[in-house]
Amino acid sequence: MVIRPRRSVLYMPGANERALEKAKSLLADSLILDLEDSVAPEAKVMARENVCAAVKAGGYGRRELIIRPNAIETPWGMEDLRAAVSVAPDAIVVPKVANPGDVTTVAKILGAIGASPRTKLWAMMETPSSILNVREIAALGADPENRLACLVMGTNDLLKESRARALHDRVAVVPWLALAIVAARAYGLDILDGVYNDFRDAKGFAVECEHGRTLGMDGKTLIHPSQVGPCNEIFSPSEEEVSWARKIIAAFDAPENAHKGVITVEGRMVERLHLVQGKRTVAIAEAIEAMSKTQEEWF
Repeated sequence: MVIRPRRSVLYMPGANERALEKAKSLLADSLILDLEDSVAPEAKVMARENVCAAVKAGGYGRRELIIRPNAIETPWGMEDLRAAVSVAPDAIVVPKVANPGDVTTVAKILGAIGASPRTKLWAMMETPSSILNVREIAALGADPENRLACLVMGTNDLLKESRARALHDRVAVVPWLALAIVAARAYGLDILDGVYNDFRDAKGFAVECEHGRTLGMDGKTLIHPSQVGPCNEIFSPSEEEVSWARKIIAAFDAPENAHKGVITVEGRMVERLHLVQGKRTVAIAEAIEAMSKTQEEWF
Protein backbone atom coordinates (compact mmCIF):
# COMPACT_ATOMS: atom_id res chain seq x y z
CA MET A 1 0.00 0.00 0.00
CA VAL A 2 1.56 3.28 -1.19
CA ILE A 3 0.46 6.15 1.01
CA ARG A 4 1.38 9.83 0.87
CA PRO A 5 0.37 11.85 3.94
CA ARG A 6 -1.51 15.03 3.06
CA ARG A 7 -2.27 16.25 6.56
CA SER A 8 -1.12 19.84 6.06
CA VAL A 9 -1.30 21.46 2.62
CA LEU A 10 -0.06 25.04 2.70
CA TYR A 11 -0.87 27.65 0.07
CA MET A 12 2.20 29.71 -0.85
CA PRO A 13 1.82 32.89 -2.97
CA GLY A 14 3.87 32.49 -6.11
CA ALA A 15 4.73 36.18 -6.30
CA ASN A 16 6.53 36.07 -2.95
CA GLU A 17 10.05 34.69 -3.44
CA ARG A 18 10.80 34.86 0.28
CA ALA A 19 7.74 32.75 1.04
CA LEU A 20 8.79 30.15 -1.52
CA GLU A 21 12.22 29.95 0.08
CA LYS A 22 10.83 29.81 3.62
CA ALA A 23 8.60 26.91 2.60
CA LYS A 24 11.73 24.72 2.47
CA SER A 25 11.94 24.90 6.26
CA LEU A 26 8.26 24.32 7.02
CA LEU A 27 6.98 20.89 8.08
CA ALA A 28 3.98 20.90 5.76
CA ASP A 29 3.33 17.63 3.94
CA SER A 30 2.42 19.46 0.73
CA LEU A 31 2.77 22.94 -0.74
CA ILE A 32 0.38 24.52 -3.22
CA LEU A 33 2.46 27.12 -5.08
CA ASP A 34 -0.23 29.53 -6.15
CA LEU A 35 -0.48 31.51 -9.38
CA GLU A 36 -4.19 32.19 -9.05
CA ASP A 37 -6.14 33.84 -6.21
CA SER A 38 -3.19 35.12 -4.16
CA VAL A 39 -1.51 36.83 -7.13
CA ALA A 40 -2.51 40.22 -8.54
CA PRO A 41 -2.94 40.44 -12.34
CA GLU A 42 0.17 42.56 -12.79
CA ALA A 43 2.26 39.96 -10.92
CA LYS A 44 1.01 36.82 -12.72
CA VAL A 45 3.97 36.43 -15.07
CA MET A 46 6.52 37.06 -12.32
CA ALA A 47 4.76 34.54 -10.06
CA ARG A 48 4.86 31.92 -12.80
CA GLU A 49 8.60 32.44 -13.23
CA ASN A 50 9.21 32.33 -9.47
CA VAL A 51 7.27 29.13 -8.95
CA CYS A 52 8.79 27.27 -11.87
CA ALA A 53 12.29 28.31 -10.82
CA ALA A 54 11.60 27.12 -7.27
CA VAL A 55 10.29 23.72 -8.36
CA LYS A 56 13.16 23.24 -10.80
CA ALA A 57 15.77 24.21 -8.19
CA GLY A 58 14.34 21.81 -5.61
CA GLY A 59 15.41 21.80 -1.99
CA TYR A 60 11.97 20.91 -0.61
CA GLY A 61 12.85 17.44 0.59
CA ARG A 62 9.93 15.02 0.63
CA ARG A 63 7.33 17.77 0.51
CA GLU A 64 4.79 17.31 -2.25
CA LEU A 65 4.86 20.27 -4.68
CA ILE A 66 1.64 21.30 -6.39
CA ILE A 67 1.16 24.24 -8.75
CA ARG A 68 -2.18 26.03 -8.95
CA PRO A 69 -2.38 27.80 -12.33
CA ASN A 70 -4.97 30.27 -13.47
CA ALA A 71 -7.99 28.83 -15.27
CA ILE A 72 -7.31 28.00 -18.92
CA GLU A 73 -9.87 30.56 -20.13
CA THR A 74 -7.92 33.41 -18.51
CA PRO A 75 -5.11 35.26 -20.30
CA TRP A 76 -2.52 33.39 -18.22
CA GLY A 77 -3.96 29.87 -18.02
CA MET A 78 -2.37 28.10 -20.98
CA GLU A 79 1.06 29.59 -20.37
CA ASP A 80 0.76 28.60 -16.70
CA LEU A 81 0.08 25.00 -17.73
CA ARG A 82 2.96 24.89 -20.20
CA ALA A 83 5.35 26.31 -17.63
CA ALA A 84 4.14 23.93 -14.92
CA VAL A 85 4.55 20.92 -17.19
CA SER A 86 8.12 21.96 -17.96
CA VAL A 87 9.15 21.51 -14.30
CA ALA A 88 7.06 18.36 -13.59
CA PRO A 89 5.47 19.11 -10.20
CA ASP A 90 3.79 16.34 -8.24
CA ALA A 91 0.41 17.76 -9.18
CA ILE A 92 -1.42 20.64 -10.83
CA VAL A 93 -4.59 22.05 -9.29
CA VAL A 94 -7.51 22.59 -11.64
CA PRO A 95 -9.21 25.75 -10.31
CA LYS A 96 -12.93 26.54 -10.35
CA VAL A 97 -14.02 23.03 -11.33
CA ALA A 98 -17.72 22.94 -12.22
CA ASN A 99 -18.08 19.67 -14.14
CA PRO A 100 -16.02 16.64 -15.20
CA GLY A 101 -15.08 18.32 -18.46
CA ASP A 102 -13.03 20.91 -16.61
CA VAL A 103 -10.73 18.14 -15.38
CA THR A 104 -10.63 16.02 -18.54
CA THR A 105 -9.83 19.09 -20.65
CA VAL A 106 -6.75 19.84 -18.55
CA ALA A 107 -5.77 16.16 -18.56
CA LYS A 108 -5.90 16.12 -22.35
CA ILE A 109 -3.86 19.30 -22.58
CA LEU A 110 -1.23 17.82 -20.28
CA GLY A 111 -1.04 14.72 -22.44
CA ALA A 112 -0.77 16.78 -25.62
CA ILE A 113 2.12 18.89 -24.30
CA GLY A 114 4.06 15.96 -22.91
CA ALA A 115 3.44 16.18 -19.18
CA SER A 116 5.22 13.62 -17.04
CA PRO A 117 2.96 10.72 -15.97
CA ARG A 118 3.94 11.50 -12.37
CA THR A 119 2.14 14.86 -12.51
CA LYS A 120 -1.38 14.31 -11.20
CA LEU A 121 -4.40 16.61 -11.07
CA TRP A 122 -6.20 17.97 -8.03
CA ALA A 123 -9.68 19.43 -8.46
CA MET A 124 -10.76 22.60 -6.63
CA MET A 125 -14.33 22.06 -5.47
CA GLU A 126 -15.34 25.67 -4.98
CA THR A 127 -18.53 26.22 -6.99
CA PRO A 128 -22.13 25.10 -6.42
CA SER A 129 -21.90 23.18 -9.69
CA SER A 130 -18.89 21.25 -8.39
CA ILE A 131 -20.96 19.98 -5.47
CA LEU A 132 -23.90 19.08 -7.71
CA ASN A 133 -21.53 17.18 -10.01
CA VAL A 134 -19.17 15.78 -7.38
CA ARG A 135 -19.96 12.12 -8.09
CA GLU A 136 -19.19 12.48 -11.79
CA ILE A 137 -16.06 14.52 -11.07
CA ALA A 138 -14.74 12.00 -8.53
CA ALA A 139 -15.51 9.11 -10.92
CA LEU A 140 -12.78 10.44 -13.21
CA GLY A 141 -10.31 9.03 -10.69
CA ALA A 142 -11.12 5.52 -11.91
CA ASP A 143 -9.28 6.17 -15.19
CA PRO A 144 -5.52 6.87 -14.85
CA GLU A 145 -5.57 8.94 -18.05
CA ASN A 146 -7.54 11.59 -16.17
CA ARG A 147 -4.70 11.90 -13.63
CA LEU A 148 -7.18 12.88 -10.87
CA ALA A 149 -5.82 12.12 -7.39
CA CYS A 150 -7.38 14.57 -4.94
CA LEU A 151 -10.36 16.85 -4.30
CA VAL A 152 -9.68 20.19 -2.59
CA MET A 153 -12.59 21.92 -0.87
CA GLY A 154 -12.76 25.65 -1.55
CA THR A 155 -15.10 26.48 1.31
CA ASN A 156 -14.64 30.26 1.12
CA ASP A 157 -15.86 30.38 -2.47
CA LEU A 158 -18.65 27.90 -1.76
CA LEU A 159 -19.91 30.10 1.07
CA LYS A 160 -19.74 33.19 -1.12
CA GLU A 161 -21.48 31.59 -4.10
CA SER A 162 -24.22 29.99 -1.98
CA ARG A 163 -24.77 33.13 0.16
CA ALA A 164 -24.50 30.96 3.29
CA ARG A 165 -23.27 32.31 6.62
CA ALA A 166 -19.76 31.34 7.74
CA LEU A 167 -20.51 30.16 11.28
CA HIS A 168 -18.05 28.29 13.50
CA ASP A 169 -20.20 25.15 13.58
CA ARG A 170 -20.07 25.03 9.77
CA VAL A 171 -23.70 24.00 9.65
CA ALA A 172 -24.05 25.24 6.07
CA VAL A 173 -20.83 23.60 4.90
CA VAL A 174 -21.23 20.08 6.33
CA PRO A 175 -23.63 18.77 3.62
CA TRP A 176 -21.19 19.85 0.87
CA LEU A 177 -18.23 18.33 2.69
CA ALA A 178 -20.07 15.07 3.34
CA LEU A 179 -21.13 14.66 -0.29
CA ALA A 180 -17.61 15.30 -1.51
CA ILE A 181 -16.05 12.91 1.04
CA VAL A 182 -18.37 10.05 0.07
CA ALA A 183 -17.66 10.64 -3.63
CA ALA A 184 -13.90 10.75 -3.02
CA ARG A 185 -13.98 7.50 -1.06
CA ALA A 186 -16.12 5.78 -3.70
CA TYR A 187 -13.43 6.37 -6.32
CA GLY A 188 -10.25 6.12 -4.24
CA LEU A 189 -9.37 9.81 -4.07
CA ASP A 190 -7.91 11.85 -1.26
CA ILE A 191 -9.85 14.91 -0.10
CA LEU A 192 -8.71 18.05 1.72
CA ASP A 193 -10.74 20.37 3.92
CA GLY A 194 -10.95 24.10 3.18
CA VAL A 195 -8.92 26.83 4.88
CA TYR A 196 -9.49 28.45 8.26
CA ASN A 197 -9.21 32.19 7.74
CA ASP A 198 -8.40 33.49 11.23
CA PHE A 199 -4.86 32.15 11.66
CA ARG A 200 -4.56 33.93 15.02
CA ASP A 201 -7.44 31.85 16.45
CA ALA A 202 -5.53 28.71 17.43
CA LYS A 203 -8.41 27.23 19.41
CA GLY A 204 -10.94 27.70 16.63
CA PHE A 205 -8.51 26.27 14.11
CA ALA A 206 -7.94 23.14 16.21
CA VAL A 207 -11.68 22.63 16.59
CA GLU A 208 -12.17 22.86 12.83
CA CYS A 209 -9.30 20.42 12.20
CA GLU A 210 -10.90 17.93 14.58
CA HIS A 211 -14.22 18.47 12.83
CA GLY A 212 -12.69 17.80 9.43
CA ARG A 213 -10.91 14.67 10.61
CA THR A 214 -14.11 13.38 12.20
CA LEU A 215 -15.93 13.85 8.90
CA GLY A 216 -13.21 11.85 7.13
CA MET A 217 -10.91 14.43 5.57
CA ASP A 218 -7.32 13.37 4.83
CA GLY A 219 -5.98 16.78 5.76
CA LYS A 220 -6.57 20.50 5.54
CA THR A 221 -5.48 23.34 3.30
CA LEU A 222 -3.73 26.13 5.20
CA ILE A 223 -3.00 29.83 4.76
CA HIS A 224 -0.33 30.41 7.41
CA PRO A 225 2.81 28.53 8.57
CA SER A 226 1.62 28.65 12.20
CA GLN A 227 -1.20 26.28 11.27
CA VAL A 228 1.08 23.50 10.06
CA GLY A 229 2.11 21.97 13.40
CA PRO A 230 -1.36 21.70 14.97
CA CYS A 231 -2.77 20.39 11.70
CA ASN A 232 -0.13 17.66 11.46
CA GLU A 233 -0.81 16.58 15.02
CA ILE A 234 -4.57 16.35 14.63
CA PHE A 235 -4.53 14.55 11.29
CA SER A 236 -1.90 12.01 12.37
CA PRO A 237 -3.03 8.61 13.68
CA SER A 238 -2.64 8.43 17.45
CA GLU A 239 -0.42 5.83 19.11
CA GLU A 240 -3.55 4.05 20.29
CA GLU A 241 -4.98 3.93 16.76
CA VAL A 242 -1.75 2.56 15.33
CA SER A 243 -1.41 -0.03 18.09
CA TRP A 244 -4.98 -1.25 17.57
CA ALA A 245 -4.46 -1.40 13.80
CA ARG A 246 -1.35 -3.55 14.25
CA LYS A 247 -3.28 -5.94 16.50
CA ILE A 248 -5.97 -6.35 13.85
CA ILE A 249 -3.38 -7.00 11.15
CA ALA A 250 -1.56 -9.54 13.31
CA ALA A 251 -4.79 -11.32 14.16
CA PHE A 252 -5.83 -11.74 10.53
CA ASP A 253 -2.28 -12.87 9.67
CA ALA A 254 -2.65 -15.83 12.02
CA PRO A 255 -3.08 -19.08 10.00
CA GLU A 256 -6.34 -19.96 11.73
CA ASN A 257 -7.89 -16.66 10.61
CA ALA A 258 -6.58 -16.60 7.05
CA HIS A 259 -9.97 -17.34 5.48
CA LYS A 260 -12.28 -15.81 8.05
CA GLY A 261 -14.34 -12.73 7.38
CA VAL A 262 -15.03 -11.93 11.03
CA ILE A 263 -12.83 -12.59 14.07
CA THR A 264 -12.58 -11.46 17.68
CA VAL A 265 -9.68 -9.29 18.85
CA GLU A 266 -9.48 -8.52 22.57
CA GLY A 267 -13.19 -9.17 22.96
CA ARG A 268 -14.23 -6.99 20.01
CA MET A 269 -15.72 -8.21 16.74
CA VAL A 270 -13.51 -7.25 13.81
CA GLU A 271 -14.31 -7.63 10.11
CA ARG A 272 -12.06 -7.54 7.07
CA LEU A 273 -13.10 -3.96 6.39
CA HIS A 274 -11.34 -3.14 9.68
CA LEU A 275 -8.26 -4.91 8.33
CA VAL A 276 -8.26 -2.61 5.30
CA GLN A 277 -8.62 0.42 7.57
CA GLY A 278 -5.91 -0.90 9.86
CA LYS A 279 -3.43 -1.37 7.02
CA ARG A 280 -4.03 2.17 5.85
CA THR A 281 -3.57 3.54 9.38
CA VAL A 282 -0.24 1.76 9.75
CA ALA A 283 0.89 2.82 6.28
CA ILE A 284 0.09 6.46 7.04
CA ALA A 285 1.93 6.27 10.37
CA GLU A 286 5.00 4.71 8.75
CA ALA A 287 5.00 7.29 5.95
CA ILE A 288 4.78 10.11 8.50
CA GLU A 289 7.67 8.60 10.46
CA ALA A 290 9.77 8.33 7.30
CA MET A 291 9.03 11.95 6.42
CA SER A 292 9.96 13.07 9.92
CA LYS A 293 13.31 11.27 9.79
CA THR A 294 14.08 12.81 6.40
CA GLN A 295 13.21 16.29 7.68
CA GLU A 296 15.47 15.82 10.72
CA GLU A 297 18.34 14.85 8.43
CA TRP A 298 17.49 17.78 6.13
CA PHE A 299 17.79 20.29 8.97
